[in-house]
Amino acid sequence: MDFESLYRQHVQAVFRFAMSITRRRDIAEDLTSEAFLALHREIDSIDPAQLPAWLLTVVRNRARDLWRHQAIEERYAIDKKPAATPAAPPPSSLEEWILEGAGLKPIHRLCVMLRYVSGMTRAEIAAEIGISETQVKGHLQYALSLLRKAHGVRQV
Repeated sequence: MDFESLYRQHVQAVFRFAMSITRRRDIAEDLTSEAFLALHREIDSIDPAQLPAWLLTVVRNRARDLWRHQAIEERYAIDKKPAATPAAPPPSSLEEWILEGAGLKPIHRLCVMLRYVSGMTRAEIAAEIGISETQVKGHLQYALSLLRKAHGVRQV
């Protein structure tokens, strides 16, 4: 069977499954799209008899990844506004620059703060927040590019 036929045959079941586990249409649509992208990439190695179970497994695994990522972000969320207490020293300009970074998610802010304010290595950050070193590296690169863009700093 070709991809288009498989898509038409299974898209409704995959979407219904995604809706049943997420209860959010936007996320269910994303998960359905990701499942069919995975199918498109692997279409030569997938036996059509394995469908739709294979697609539902992809949706379930991607949903788990999403929930894991959200849990990490929620667990390590950092307020944009530092607590103002008279005894606390004023934040350094680096900390302010990071905290005011436009578009940074809490996980990005956390990685940048731990790396450049606390001086931790990528391995130490990964161990501290429970993600891989590769993920820390990616979060740092993305955060730094957003910070450069937001503050008009050109990369040399």
